[in-house]
Amino acid sequence: MSFDVTADAYQRFMGRYSRPLAEQFVDLVAVRPSDRVLDVGCGPGILTAPLVERCGPEGVGAVDPSPPFVADVRERLPGVDVREAAAEALPFDDHAFDAALAQLVVHFMTDPVAGLREMGRVTKPGGVVAASVWDFVGGTAPLSVFWRAAQELDPAAPGEADRAGTHEGALVELAGAAGLAGVRSTSLTVRVPFTSYDEWWAPYLDGVGPVGSYVASLDADHRRRVEQRCRELLPEPPFEHAATAWVVLAEAPG
Repeated sequence: MSFDVTADAYQRFMGRYSRPLAEQFVDLVAVRPSDRVLDVGCGPGILTAPLVERCGPEGVGAVDPSPPFVADVRERLPGVDVREAAAEALPFDDHAFDAALAQLVVHFMTDPVAGLREMGRVTKPGGVVAASVWDFVGGTAPLSVFWRAAQELDPAAPGEADRAGTHEGALVELAGAAGLAGVRSTSLTVRVPFTSYDEWWAPYLDGVGPVGSYVASLDADHRRRVEQRCRELLPEPPFEHAATAWVVLAEAPG
């Protein structure tokens, strides 16, 4: 699995879903212009950008372990405090932020409980700690169609439903184990239009994340069969693809 890819590749692959999700996420958390906020696992800045629009660059911090993503965010969003770091070891003082958000990151953390605990540590007591993860278990994630096709043709195909936080209630359990308070959950759904099947499929060949690694491992014939099965599972174009994410909202402990 790799996120050592260009920001443009990630934007083509997942940004089409995560950009509208980020707008909804920021509204749900009710981020205020006066807040200082942290984007944990910022990637190429898909959530960072609307946080900057809301709070200004001086009010936003961001971390990611991928050097290409960190460099891209620094270039595109000057003034944001962007640092190369993992969620489990945030390079900020205690109580430095009013809110800490992690969009589509918890299921990639090495230790999700430690990552959420760190988010609580750097957030002021009573401040918001929030995280979202696609609903892989329920089959409504952006990549669910692909993994269904892959596993029909190859039962040993990995999938992502076994990752942390991907089923209903899982993020609540993780937040509770991290010692966060006032834990509650909801979901957000985005709908992405596609004018052709190729528009949907092409980014799967860019080598992004677990899907990209799996596609790259296939021989040409198997890859064509996966592509054809995906085509059969999707509606005739033009079509709209809906994707749902689980969201947990909690408070940093006092």
